[in-house]
Amino acid sequence: MKTRFSSLVTLKKSTMDKSERVVQKANADLNSATQALELSYDSLQDIDSPQSGTMSDMLVSRTLLSYQRGTIEHNKAWVEFSKNQLLQAKKQLKADMIEHEKFKYLEFEEIKKALKIKAIQEAKDLDEIALMTHVRKSS
Repeated sequence: MKTRFSSLVTLKKSTMDKSERVVQKANADLNSATQALELSYDSLQDIDSPQSGTMSDMLVSRTLLSYQRGTIEHNKAWVEFSKNQLLQAKKQLKADMIEHEKFKYLEFEEIKKALKIKAIQEAKDLDEIALMTHVRKSS
């Protein structure tokens, strides 16, 4: 049964679905960032410091360590950013779900009211038919 809220319910449903997709994407981004951070830490462990050799070998090792630490800091920032994005997406999804449920409830109440009016009208029609039949039988 169509009501004045049906189109709004459909619109809110599509908005909610879009928000769900955004949450899924934010979750995937957070997982990627976390994996990248773990890989950065693993790569840092793989860098060996030279115990002997030339000064240039020591400088190369120090540069690699410095670069890897910078990568770790970058990935930490990426993880934090991804967490914030996920939090925002979840808040938006919650708001969209509430809006959708609100309009679904209004639509349900509208349908319930229309069905009640229809039932009352049918009862009146049946009473009228019964009265007309009774009058015919009496005559």
